[in-house]
Amino acid sequence: MDADGLFELLVMEGMQAGLSWITVLRKRKRFRELMFNLNPAELARTDAAYIDGLLKESSIIRHRGKLEACIHNARLYKALAGDQDVVEYLWSFTGGIPQQNRWVTGSEVPAYTQESVSMSKALKQAGFKFVGPTICYAFMQSAGMVNDHVFGCFRHTACASGNVARRLVEE
Repeated sequence: MDADGLFELLVMEGMQAGLSWITVLRKRKRFRELMFNLNPAELARTDAAYIDGLLKESSIIRHRGKLEACIHNARLYKALAGDQDVVEYLWSFTGGIPQQNRWVTGSEVPAYTQESVSMSKALKQAGFKFVGPTICYAFMQSAGMVNDHVFGCFRHTACASGNVARRLVEE
């Protein structure tokens, strides 16, 4: 997955905080349309007036703090990507390889791990918002950095094979 794809996943995990996934998924298409397909370079050029306009759109999640964080994080992400390979940077929190967990039940799956705590701290130190350890762990799961499908799940083996996150985003 490329840098822009990872940015979209990070944004969507932040937008989901406190909401059900079905709410996010129902509003995702229009959100993408209004947010320049979550292209960080495009988002970085928007301003407070643009956010004011978004708050009038009932077809998206209208949370000022989350919308402001999205624009703010786009600027930081763009700067981060200019300084280094942002894909390698984000993957560095798992040592550059997908973590393959072998949970037996869903209750074993943690809300966060030491790796997501480290990612959260690093992103917060860089100034990012809505990137707590739980959001970072969900991001790591959605990006394929962590395979938390329980061992008996039909998706466990498929996700262990790699590149599943990219296919899921394209679906």
